[in-house]
Amino acid sequence: MSFIESAERQALRKSVSAFAANYGQDYYLEKARAGQHTDEMWGEAGKLGFIGVNLPEEYGGGGAGMYELSLVMEEMAAAGAALLMMVVSPAINGTIIAKFGTDEQKQRWLPGIADGTLTMAFAITEPDAGSNSHRITTTARRDGSDWILSGQKVYISGVDQAQAVLVVGRMEDHKTGNLKPALFVVPTDTPGLTYTKIPMEIISPEFQFQVFLDEVRLPADALVGAEDAAIAQLFAGLNPERIMGAASAVGMGRFAINKASEYVKTRQVWKTPIGAHQGIAHPLAAIHVEIELAKLMMQKAASLYDSGDDLGAAEAANMAKYAAGEASVRAVDQAVQSLGGNGLTQEYGIASVLTASRLARIAPVSREMILNFVAQTSLGLPRSY
Repeated sequence: MSFIESAERQALRKSVSAFAANYGQDYYLEKARAGQHTDEMWGEAGKLGFIGVNLPEEYGGGGAGMYELSLVMEEMAAAGAALLMMVVSPAINGTIIAKFGTDEQKQRWLPGIADGTLTMAFAITEPDAGSNSHRITTTARRDGSDWILSGQKVYISGVDQAQAVLVVGRMEDHKTGNLKPALFVVPTDTPGLTYTKIPMEIISPEFQFQVFLDEVRLPADALVGAEDAAIAQLFAGLNPERIMGAASAVGMGRFAINKASEYVKTRQVWKTPIGAHQGIAHPLAAIHVEIELAKLMMQKAASLYDSGDDLGAAEAANMAKYAAGEASVRAVDQAVQSLGGNGLTQEYGIASVLTASRLARIAPVSREMILNFVAQTSLGLPRSY
């Protein structure tokens, strides 16, 4: 891993930044407050190759890796227009299908995911399971050559704008009689799949849903990959999810600090702009350091993942997610404080990020569960759960 980005990555970062700036926070918030999706931005990102930059070239992707996709996410977030479905569709689902899907599944789903003409949601969380995937109750059973899928999911992003959902369920292991994880691609127009919107206080054009699976009949090829590889397939999507979560938080932190810095450079109450006062300057400088450190860990995690070091990437991805989430929350809070009353107005665009910044501490995995992972895996401490 080099601390200096290659010319290609620098060019990609510059291109994404320019593209995202053409939309920016005003576009993002306008769509969110109108209850609309960012279809124009998503569509253009797909045409420019940004959405599928991590997917294989033979299926229409850019042939790059998680480093490049996280770079895209970071720059979008830094422009105030982070698209949550970037985490879900190309990072989680695209990765899982590219690694474990059959040739037919790759041909069917990856080209659309890569160019943005197809969006795929991801459904794992359940009301009584949360972070404990062993308590998932969504089950699949065979009926001839078909599968019958039943269960309930919660906090599923973007189902209303998706053409399919990758559902994590469980099916019987005929060798042991126990239930084991299984992943199924379910088109959103499949009979028996319904969803209801969850009212959220986050201002976002991408919404959260409860998903209900009532005896959903699926063909045999809806099962992703091999039956016995399901747990490996599931975990293959978790490192990219954490890396992308870190990228979004890093970008959001950059956005907040940049907003605050521009404001305090010109806001003058006494003899000099308030940015000259250490009570304003030092907190912003300290948070800038934290954001840059989190970014380095995110880049390390992406580099390890792209090199095939899944174990090393898992530790780094969790640390990056933790560091970026903490830094992002502090960045947004300090930005509001730096702007004073103006920080709570719609005009300056910081208050709308307050609630969204908390997401980085909660999803896709809470900071407490990350600390559990680090304590157990990195420090060798006894498991507490």
